[in-house]
Amino acid sequence: MDWKKAFSSGKWPLSQEEAAFCDGLSITEMAELQQFLDVVHIRECLIRPFSQWKEYPVVEPRSLLPSFEPDVYEYHNLPGFSLLVFDRPLLPFSEIFQYDIIHPVTDLLDIAQGPCCPLENAILGANMQTMLARLPRALHDQFRAEFQRLDTTALELYPPMLPYILCMDRAHVLAKNAYGHFQMAGVFASLPSDIDGELKRFGMRIGKFQMGDNDLYERNRLFVMQFLMELYGFPIVSERRTSAALFARRLHKMGERFLIRVLGQSDRVITTIWNDGAAARYPHVEKIALIRVDEDQREVLDALRESKAFVDEKNRVALLRVRYRQHSYDPDNVRQDRALSVLSQQIIHPLTGENIDGLNIIRDSTNLILRLNDIVRGEYTGRIVFKRTEVVENTDTDEKRLKFLYAWLTKHQRRIIGYSEEFFANTGKILDNYFDNLDHSDSLDELADLKQEVRNRYRYIQQARKIRCLEEIRTRNYRGERLNYDRMLSEALTLLQELKFEVSIYFDELVATTIHHIEAMLNDRYLRRHYVEKAEQDLTRAGQEVRRKYGRLVVLLDDFKAIRKTHQASGEAAA
Repeated sequence: MDWKKAFSSGKWPLSQEEAAFCDGLSITEMAELQQFLDVVHIRECLIRPFSQWKEYPVVEPRSLLPSFEPDVYEYHNLPGFSLLVFDRPLLPFSEIFQYDIIHPVTDLLDIAQGPCCPLENAILGANMQTMLARLPRALHDQFRAEFQRLDTTALELYPPMLPYILCMDRAHVLAKNAYGHFQMAGVFASLPSDIDGELKRFGMRIGKFQMGDNDLYERNRLFVMQFLMELYGFPIVSERRTSAALFARRLHKMGERFLIRVLGQSDRVITTIWNDGAAARYPHVEKIALIRVDEDQREVLDALRESKAFVDEKNRVALLRVRYRQHSYDPDNVRQDRALSVLSQQIIHPLTGENIDGLNIIRDSTNLILRLNDIVRGEYTGRIVFKRTEVVENTDTDEKRLKFLYAWLTKHQRRIIGYSEEFFANTGKILDNYFDNLDHSDSLDELADLKQEVRNRYRYIQQARKIRCLEEIRTRNYRGERLNYDRMLSEALTLLQELKFEVSIYFDELVATTIHHIEAMLNDRYLRRHYVEKAEQDLTRAGQEVRRKYGRLVVLLDDFKAIRKTHQASGEAAA
């Protein structure tokens, strides 16, 4: 597809010869501005470099699934930018960030006398000098020739100015003028981020830090930072995206209506964080990227061909938009590391800009199974970061396969915990066969520690799935069925008996969560009032059976507490 034809049939048809509009552009609503920015940024920052660079690194759909992996390479030839938008006029002295101001000519309308204003040329000249001061010197003559007598704050000039803005450092700013219309308001903006303060405050709020406890801080710092960054759509990455996430957090706390957009040269993903004024706990997050649809997703491919929604049909490349839902931290949830989950996914039509819904591209459990199968067979080609320190490419050796498995299990841990029994059965079959083959191989003794790490990660998931089921049993909504108290206790006893033997491979946080759920069941007010605190002679035969099962549950609680106490004591002795 010719990049100049992108969105040519949409709401804002860009010029075929240059990215400009024939008529003046007026936008007063944030939602409409976001649609306009989507068109401009996708065209100039995704489709254009894709069409001009044969080796363009298309984004893997799995990388848009939380939790996000850190980037391993920065493509300096690709565009990158930061954008800050306010749904109000800027007040330079009162703002909490620094930027170079660009003044619109429309600000002079109130003082202009007659058809001309003597200050107009002075304002245009000052704006030109502000822009040139932040542009590379090699672009000065070209920029001056193109925008010498134009109001560079006008929104209709934003598309042709964007290639120059992409050459500037730091963020550019859009805001409303005095008449309520969006315009360019500044360049070279610095988005302040108090990373240390925000991290410590957030960690203390969720109970991972305690004042003055250095050991606790050291153990949990990476987890807290990863959770905090993921809430705003990023892994632990570069300063540009870190500052965008934390500044968005600050603006949201202040009740601002804003939009922050970031494109990284490493992730090749347009990430947008915005607050539309809704009383939400966190701002909205979405990502847009050029992705390659897997060739085994036949239904998706047929739908895209029918809609002519491919950017490159031969290579199965399309525009994908993913929106996310944030989750508050819950220490009693076995999937406590889940900060984000996928809310929706859409294909963006490259000609009309329309959204195509109903296509499952990145959440297909079948694809996860296929990837796992490719890894254990050594047939997967790709790149991962092992434990945040080592870049591993391809799966052509046993060591690489184990490292890929570890990264795969870590990334998809909470999805595997939450997916269906059928999915986990297929996953378990592949992993069990792989581990059995490793156990019968004498040539991998030097990888014994790595094998054990991968196996323990798998065992953690196995136990966590049972605890997730225990959580459902406690709420008496298990596998789509509403349980009575007798069934609740029966299901809990069966599951806990199995889990009791599995915790020989001990994970303290899982045992602690198990104890919490058992205590919650035992402390159920209705259960205690009607079955436990009543006299024996006042109970029916069914009620006596419930009381008997209650007593067995108390015994199991003591067993799990004893297991935990033993392991904690041995850990303290070892220390």
